[in-house]
Amino acid sequence: IEEVDPEYEEKRVTDRANRFEYLLKQTELFAHFIQPASQKSPTSPLKVKLGRPRVKQDEKQNLLSVGDNRHRRTEQEEDEELLSESRRASNILVRFEESPSYVKNGALRDYQIRGLNWLISLYENGINGILADEMGLGKTLQTIALLGYLKHYRNIPGPHMVLVPKSTLHNWMNEFKRWVPSLKAVCLIGDKDARAAFIRDVMMPGEWDVCVTSYEMVIREKSVFKKFNWRYLVIDEAHRIKNEKSKLSEIVREFKTTNRLLLTGTPLQNNLHELWSLLNFLLPDVFNSANDFDSWFDTNNCLGDQKLVERLHAVLRPFLLRRIKAEVEKSLPPKQEVKIYLGLSKMQREWYTKILMKDIDILNSAGKMDKMRLLNILMQLRKCCNHPYLFDGAEPGPPYTTDTHLVTNSGKMVVLDKLLPKVQEQGSRVLIFSQMTRVLDILEDYCMWRGYEYCRLDGKTPHELREQAIEAYNAPSSTKFIFMLSTRAGGLGINLATADVVILYDSDWNPQVDLQAMDRAHRIGQKKPVRVFRLITENTVEERIVERAEMKLRLDSIVIQQGRLIDQQSNKLAKDEMLQMIRHGATHVFASKDSELTDEDINTILERGAKKTAEMNERLQKLGENSLRNFTVDTGSGETSLYNFEGEDYREKQKLSMMEWIEPPKRERKANYAVDAYFREALRVSEPRAPKAPRPPKQPNIQDFQFFPPRLFELLEMEILHYRKTIGYKVPRNPDIPNAAQVQKEEQRKIDEAEPLSPEEAEEKEKLLTQGFTSWNKRDFNQFIKANEKYGRDDIDNIAREVEGKTPEEVIEYSAVFWERCNELQDIEKIMAQIERGEARIQRRISIKKALDVKIARYKAPFHQLRIQYGTNKGKNYTEEEDRFLICMLHKMGFDKENVYEELRQCVRNAPQFRFDWFIKSRTAMVCLVPREVKYKTNSAGA
Repeated sequence: IEEVDPEYEEKRVTDRANRFEYLLKQTELFAHFIQPASQKSPTSPLKVKLGRPRVKQDEKQNLLSVGDNRHRRTEQEEDEELLSESRRASNILVRFEESPSYVKNGALRDYQIRGLNWLISLYENGINGILADEMGLGKTLQTIALLGYLKHYRNIPGPHMVLVPKSTLHNWMNEFKRWVPSLKAVCLIGDKDARAAFIRDVMMPGEWDVCVTSYEMVIREKSVFKKFNWRYLVIDEAHRIKNEKSKLSEIVREFKTTNRLLLTGTPLQNNLHELWSLLNFLLPDVFNSANDFDSWFDTNNCLGDQKLVERLHAVLRPFLLRRIKAEVEKSLPPKQEVKIYLGLSKMQREWYTKILMKDIDILNSAGKMDKMRLLNILMQLRKCCNHPYLFDGAEPGPPYTTDTHLVTNSGKMVVLDKLLPKVQEQGSRVLIFSQMTRVLDILEDYCMWRGYEYCRLDGKTPHELREQAIEAYNAPSSTKFIFMLSTRAGGLGINLATADVVILYDSDWNPQVDLQAMDRAHRIGQKKPVRVFRLITENTVEERIVERAEMKLRLDSIVIQQGRLIDQQSNKLAKDEMLQMIRHGATHVFASKDSELTDEDINTILERGAKKTAEMNERLQKLGENSLRNFTVDTGSGETSLYNFEGEDYREKQKLSMMEWIEPPKRERKANYAVDAYFREALRVSEPRAPKAPRPPKQPNIQDFQFFPPRLFELLEMEILHYRKTIGYKVPRNPDIPNAAQVQKEEQRKIDEAEPLSPEEAEEKEKLLTQGFTSWNKRDFNQFIKANEKYGRDDIDNIAREVEGKTPEEVIEYSAVFWERCNELQDIEKIMAQIERGEARIQRRISIKKALDVKIARYKAPFHQLRIQYGTNKGKNYTEEEDRFLICMLHKMGFDKENVYEELRQCVRNAPQFRFDWFIKSRTAMVCLVPREVKYKTNSAGA
């Protein structure tokens, strides 16, 4: 606990002196940052507010003179120096040549030992740093080894704090127990009561060395953490504090620490202000002015000035260590990525077309190009590429079934269904990553249907279940085949090296996020080559998103890894670029309504994907930095657009975008059934602007809902054709339809070859005219449809009562034929949608009634005892007592009773407890407020 500790304070002061001396030895550039404050830009108000360490003028001058040996020492100064050296004699710098003895259950690799030595040298020189090794190289182990060094070689057991993402808490605790069991690590996590008990019983007594906790816990319990004098503060995923104005950044800067260490697996994005924010956290007494830092590295010249690049290198070099797998970990099996290109299913095409048609003005650059509107269109198109069932109303039902349609309606699921059996036969285990948690819901249904054992982890998975899932999957005899994860929640710090196949169901805008996901499997401990399959839907926005991410990754490797500053505009997604992504493939999608899915076997699909992946990689390798910035390709004939795709230069086309027009799909009338030709005539449906063809004067007036035998329509059509032949009718050519000449010729041929009905056929026609539901008119049909909507298709008794003038037997007979032949109706989709909406309402009423029954049954006196869980959405109109009365009375009267709300209003007016409550008594319509808890249970599977 925080108290006066002379040794702790002496360490802080000594570190400060050593720090300045060490930095000035590295390069004279640091003299600029630690010069007298009067010559520097003023400290920002934020830094004053946070109370960061600030060096006084005289103290700073003394610090600057450390190592200045140009004057003679006095006897007193020499005596003090000798005494200081004797006190530090025991602090001889330790350098490990092999794995330390306190590291158990294994040994550090050679590059990890070098990393540990680097961390120790930082500590001994009072410097804080960033360990930025590529993901999977053991940053966790090197950090734990450093804390073990402090305990065993410097007699500093702690207290240390390690801040990590929630998903990696369990992994960090396991690593402490495994590698340095002599360090006692505790974990702060849980709800308010659990945290209070932990703080009281574990933290405050102080019988521990390291406290591991999450960012959220630090924010909630900051007052507790501020009571401790921390030795090392370690923050995993350093980008969480790159914004110095974020809540987490402000809080961690308030903690009292002697040393700080940042861990990150992704290359630092050299945004000047973000770099300053990280350096300011590490060394607030050196980098205490953002304006001063910005002026020293003038961004106006940074891209072309080599001296500024060298200056930035020199400043970062003492604090940063980054190694990549290809350089240091030769024993790690290779990683191979294959991009699998696939088509859209018929349903996906329909939804993709609907989305584009909704915003056709944007597509043709005619509407207002608001950035949020463009982002929303992109998101909807990405959902469509993943699975059409992500849209409400797309999945067929009710009843909702889990079977083949889950696969056949999505191109990605078709490929996945072929890929998974293949890798399972090869003895591999699979990680599937997706951006969307609702995609994971669909994948769960699929796994249960196919019988695959799986685990799941996303942002809403509780901490305990995360631990159980990871342990179950990594267990030596685990039978779990698939681990499905959301990319953001499952892409950080989790070790799943027992899997060797990674499937990226969709791709992130930021390529580093996908790399983090891959490295859950491609890390130390992996014994097999890792195969990564990235699913990409051809001729859609996904192609452009992946292409842009690949170029950004390539640009990072050229610019960022060299330590240069990036152009801040290059990472921003411009409106024109978003529009080009949306437009890409739109014409291709509009051109057809058919499915693009093929019956190719998985080997053929993988071979084609590997070939296209190699072609893209080869193309990217040839790109220069300028090309990547401008999305252009350097060639011998000048610069061609990287948007050169399928023989078209999309960069040049963009210049003409205002003059282009993407033709929307033609509207088509649905064909009726085998006798649609007759109904086109009978209902006077003709092609636009074509003159009406003559019909016999005495033909019966029949309707599709009367369900006459199909043979009747064939005979009537023959009668029409012969009549036209007798009057010498010639079919006109309609210029508005495709293949007009061929259509005209075919129709005229039918007329020319027509024969009159034979006596037998004429008799057959008269007989068939009596076999339909001739007594049913349009009013009867509409009553039947509305009754189905009101009661559901199975409640035939109530349906029969609703159809006036028809006996129950007539309605039963008609209903049987209707459901057998309803697809023959011209407006069947509209009719079915109407009935299904009604059935959904019925099902919801039933579910709510069951939920109410369960809720009320818990209490002996529900009118007094019923508890309502409002959550955060409690309304302001009614009190809990009023809500309780409404719910209980609604249950008593019957939720599905007709006019129930009118009767409920009367009950409220007669209730004695409300005799002075004029607000509730004056309500004209008493709509029950079903509690959120009951609604949730109604909608959940376990209701």
